[in-house]
Amino acid sequence: MCRNIRVLFNFDPPATDDEVRAAALQYVRKVSGQTAPSAKNAQVFERAVEEITAITRRLVDELETSATPKDRTIEAEKAKKRSALRFSIKS
Repeated sequence: MCRNIRVLFNFDPPATDDEVRAAALQYVRKVSGQTAPSAKNAQVFERAVEEITAITRRLVDELETSATPKDRTIEAEKAKKRSALRFSIKS
């Protein structure tokens, strides 16, 4: 359920608001155990997503590092290679 939560800090270009919101949504889904809240809980669910989005954005914007920013394309290629190794069928 949390597969969309990715590292958002120290990338060039920086994480977009959509990426931050997607991570917040996945977090709320995981914590609540619901992928889609009932009508009764929709307002509380959405408020939690918005608050966590704001907190996450602030965190990512305020963190500091001396490391050079990571390239999204290179990191995606590394992740694909790790996934291929992890899920490869062994004879």
